[in-house]
Amino acid sequence: MRDWDEYTGHLMAPETANIQARVSGFIEQTPFKEGALVHKGDVLFVIDSRPFKSDLDNKRATLAKDEAQVILTKADLGRSEKLLATKAISEQDFDTSKARFDQAKAQLAADKAAEELSALNLEWTKVTAPITGRVSRMYVTAGNPVNGGTGQGTLLTTVVSVGSIYCLAPVPERTFLKYQALAAQQGTINLQEAKIPCFVQLENEAGFPHRGVIDFIDNNVDAATGTIQLRGLIPNPDGRLTPGAFARMRLTNSKPYQTLLIPDIAVGTEQNERFVLVLGKDNVVESRHVKLGRLFGNLRSISEGVKLGDKVVVNGMQQARPGSQVNPTEVPVSLESLSSFDVGLSSGPGTQTQTEKKPVDAAPPTEATKR
Repeated sequence: MRDWDEYTGHLMAPETANIQARVSGFIEQTPFKEGALVHKGDVLFVIDSRPFKSDLDNKRATLAKDEAQVILTKADLGRSEKLLATKAISEQDFDTSKARFDQAKAQLAADKAAEELSALNLEWTKVTAPITGRVSRMYVTAGNPVNGGTGQGTLLTTVVSVGSIYCLAPVPERTFLKYQALAAQQGTINLQEAKIPCFVQLENEAGFPHRGVIDFIDNNVDAATGTIQLRGLIPNPDGRLTPGAFARMRLTNSKPYQTLLIPDIAVGTEQNERFVLVLGKDNVVESRHVKLGRLFGNLRSISEGVKLGDKVVVNGMQQARPGSQVNPTEVPVSLESLSSFDVGLSSGPGTQTQTEKKPVDAAPPTEATKR
């Protein structure tokens, strides 16, 4: 078995994109279904592109005029070079021709930049999904105006990734140090490399059915709370795990070890002592004080007081009093509660299955129950 800790955390999408308008205008189309899965590059909103197309045409016309001006001033500069060589013009006239050519080239470069920006504005009239994920509702519907600009754009919708999800939970400092020691025992320098498994369950689930690994730990302990934040990466292929929801996260804090498990209902309390009823020679009931370990589902780890092969009374404890003789009926123990603890029940020498640990139903010695 392994020892486990449980924490309350919350789910967060690895990628979240706020879709904002980059240019101002009126929304013409919203070609997506709210709450649907969208892919990177899918068109979500279409803004009226006619003003931007007209502006782009104007910039391209200006660019063509500047290209012609560059050709003309370049030809003038060539003639000026020849005339200067024959002393037909002064150096001042040559410098003027050269300056006009340089000025025309600079104007062409500026207009090329303006044309590229205008083309970009036209492209931004189609608002696309920057990531693959699930889209939220549309905050602005068709026919309404939106404002563009960096930091001032109208929020249109949001998209969150769904292929995997994070579970973030604050962990006490002393437990974090224990995890670090466990990672060091595995020969790794940090928890990310140790790939410590984690298990997550939602409020309406049981058994921690979602498995992942710890992929990040914060770089400092919060001095106010004495905790540090751990993050588990959980596969979410069906999208059942929703960002923002609260969840329980379970982490292992020990290496695998062998222990004896009995049903927790077999453990009784007498003042400050814990005890179980076991069957001795001739099926005579005995009371034994036990030292309890961790609880794994409905099975309790016993570190002292019971050994392999003992018959532990599970049911009929009211009739099985110490010193009385009973006729036992052996019953198997369900292993279902162990399924969420990521353990194997066999493999090593000396390992016994649950049914070999012999919990029993105890009943008074009657003819009907004798075997």
